[in-house]
Amino acid sequence: MSSRTPRRPARPASLPRRRGSLLRRALGAGHEPLVRPLDRSRARAWLLAGLGAVLAAALAAGGAVLLYRDTAPAAAAQRARLHRIEAVVRSTPDRAAVAGSRFADGYSDRIDVDAAWTAPDGAQRSGTVQAPRSALAGSRVPIWIDPSGTASAPPVERAALVVSAACTGTGAFLVLLALLTLGLRLRLHVLDRRAEAAWTDGWSRFEPLWSGRAGHRHED
Repeated sequence: MSSRTPRRPARPASLPRRRGSLLRRALGAGHEPLVRPLDRSRARAWLLAGLGAVLAAALAAGGAVLLYRDTAPAAAAQRARLHRIEAVVRSTPDRAAVAGSRFADGYSDRIDVDAAWTAPDGAQRSGTVQAPRSALAGSRVPIWIDPSGTASAPPVERAALVVSAACTGTGAFLVLLALLTLGLRLRLHVLDRRAEAAWTDGWSRFEPLWSGRAGHRHED
């Protein structure tokens, strides 16, 4: 009896080789006999859309980083220039008027009050500042002032800059992704119309031969 050497099971292709094979198919480098030119065009459309999405993500991320780097120095300079102190509330608006204006103010939890504070040079200053709605006359509220002692808006925090840059980058990516999706759908629609036209043309030529009507027509 002849002994036959058992065949080793075929090893699965490595991940880089599988990815390379898929990429060659998408680029139409393969020569599969059943693959039509329209199939290669569809594969290229999907491949370009995927590469476009990666590029859009890179552009959006780079734009967000550049936006943060562009705005961070000005915000840091503003934080270094302003000082946070406490002001004494001298008077508050009428409670009924404040309650009635809540809807007009967009349900803000802060109101304008008349307050007094001490400037860095020791001079007494007063003016209208923002305070919580619960503030009463004589209470202390934190405010920001510039070197001259004038009340100023709070400086922009780093976290707010990061969130703003991230939202801007995300919005840009979504816009680019929507444009890519629209372009892909239009391209696939054109390819589907071409495939339908090719199928109709092929059916009109081969259906008489397949059904036998061509022979009857020849006999007539």
